[in-house]
Amino acid sequence: MERQESSTEIFEKFTWKIENFSRLNADKICSEPFILCGYPWRIRLHPKGNKNKDVVDHLSIYLEAMQTANMSEGWRRDVKFKLIVFNQIDTNGTITQECEHDYIAKEVSCGFRYFMSLTDLRNPQKGFIVKDACIVGAEVFVSNSNRKKQENQEVKLTASPVSNEPTKKVDAELGYTALGRVIILLQTSKVKDMNEQACKELQVLWDELKKFKFDLTWIEPQVQCALGMKRYVEKALQVEKLKEDMVVLKEKLSAAELNLDIERDLLKAEGIKERDLDSEFGYWIWRP
Repeated sequence: MERQESSTEIFEKFTWKIENFSRLNADKICSEPFILCGYPWRIRLHPKGNKNKDVVDHLSIYLEAMQTANMSEGWRRDVKFKLIVFNQIDTNGTITQECEHDYIAKEVSCGFRYFMSLTDLRNPQKGFIVKDACIVGAEVFVSNSNRKKQENQEVKLTASPVSNEPTKKVDAELGYTALGRVIILLQTSKVKDMNEQACKELQVLWDELKKFKFDLTWIEPQVQCALGMKRYVEKALQVEKLKEDMVVLKEKLSAAELNLDIERDLLKAEGIKERDLDSEFGYWIWRP
């Protein structure tokens, strides 16, 4: 995610690389949730057209507002946004569609049924799909005046309903910042590559984020899956430690057996005979 500012607008952008695009069989796919301009969003894409709208020959793309439990009943997000399909060969060929929309509880999705023809999208000479990967993106624009209005709304939405809590208000900017950091960490670190340091960082961010009383049910499974790697890493380290201990024990055992052989040879040299295993004591004894 990137953020750029001008004298009149603040705009932030998100890109989504879709691998194995030709193998997609689903009617629709959705990106992981992301934060732009202080709000959670996701991109919904119909790789073969939105069949529910009788679209079969065009790519359909939408920007969806993610709802959270702490939103007021009459919430709204008045934004200007762009949806993009990147040309990976010629940047001048990148296709962008722009729209303004008032998102409300009953209208959480807005986009384009006929974003671009599937013929152009799938043409290898066009450059929209390279190595079977398609890159799409979203840019959300908010004017400075609207930005201030949104921040005030966010503070109101996240105000603590319990009077005896340490603070009556939760700083919405800090909350969304924490949420953004969690999402970025999950996006930049694959679960299988989560090391001990990454797990610790995610745990700290997650504990911080939960203080803001957001609805986190949409992202909690991913976080818990990633944090599960911490337990896996700890167990893996324990196994490695046991293996190292086993090596040391084997070396000590070998040395002990060698010393025992030496002692046995010395006793034989002195004329002492080795007797059978003593059934009463359960170990080898020696008698002259």
